Amino acid sequence: MTAYANYHATRLSYDNRRSVLWETLARYAFQRYVPPSGAVLELGAGYCDFINKIAAEKKYALDLWPGMVEYAAPNVQTIVGDFTRIDEIPEHSLDLIFASNLFEHVTQEALASCIRSAKLKLKAGGRLIALQPNYKYAYADYFDDYTHISVWSHLSLSDFFRAQGMQIEKVVPRFLPLTVKSVLPVHSLLIRGYLASPIKPMGKQMLVVACAPGI
Repeated sequence: MTAYANYHATRLSYDNRRSVLWETLARYAFQRYVPPSGAVLELGAGYCDFINKIAAEKKYALDLWPGMVEYAAPNVQTIVGDFTRIDEIPEHSLDLIFASNLFEHVTQEALASCIRSAKLKLKAGGRLIALQPNYKYAYADYFDDYTHISVWSHLSLSDFFRAQGMQIEKVVPRFLPLTVKSVLPVHSLLIRGYLASPIKPMGKQMLVVACAPGI
């Protein structure tokens, strides 16, 4: 936890533009993976922008950062701790486990352990979705974040998921720009247009959708 001391105050300060981004992404990109009576866990929830916006009957947010609790909506159950705290969630109860900009912060051993736990918590055919920097396109910026310790491209992350027994459903090498911190406005219509466009200018974040065995 030492490396993350003051991380949210320096590298990842609160930005209300993320709320617009995640409201749009939750509705138009990720809600399709969650039935109305479904259950969702967000790993590395941070400011809870995703988990607060996604519609589900049961919602969990997990993060090492204690400040996460202050940002979670009342219907979100918060868990402060590392991946091992996933054990508190009932087995085969989750439709979706979602992680944004997380797996580049952990070792391969920790990620393998996380995936093993995820397979136990997901329903048959449930999804593990990773949205994060794609080193293939973000190499110049990748280590500007001092907490990045693992390098992943859309190819290596997909293969790693397969090696842990997950099935790959979808891979988008260029899904989103790297950050909301730009001169361009963050507006729902622009985000929806970007998602629908086959051309992804500044697209440096990838999307990998993996399925638990049994689909």
